[in-house]
Amino acid sequence: MTATDPALTALAQGWCALSLLHGRIETHIERALQAGHDLSVREYSLLDVLSRQHNGEGGHLQMKQVADAVVLSQSATTRLVTRLEDRGLLSRYLCPTDRRGIYTDVTQAGLTLLDEARPTNDKALREALDEAAKSPKLVPLVRVVESLPTPA
Repeated sequence: MTATDPALTALAQGWCALSLLHGRIETHIERALQAGHDLSVREYSLLDVLSRQHNGEGGHLQMKQVADAVVLSQSATTRLVTRLEDRGLLSRYLCPTDRRGIYTDVTQAGLTLLDEARPTNDKALREALDEAAKSPKLVPLVRVVESLPTPA
């Protein structure tokens, strides 16, 4: 295949459209969360992921798992956890069965902020998708996002 191969061109255009949709959504949500709750998209995502932990088998995430879930490097995730811990939204403690492991939990203040921010996040996401659906090249991607099943 050459650089001007139609299949490669279509693939590149599809990737550009997906990147554009992601950027528009993230920017819209970022503005809404910052204005309403002094939270970034990454901070919101981290609080959301950590709030879903439980005390059962496999219920607490290791930092690598958290980093993967919020699409950040482990070092960036650690810095983000530290910032949120400094704000009183997270707390860290040693794993009771493996003293090398450190768990991170959302504090009551973090859960309250997350509960307050969730409607803002959801509304901003809906607005961003509705706006993106006005662009013919983004309509198929918006429909795919809207049709994804809710995780169990």
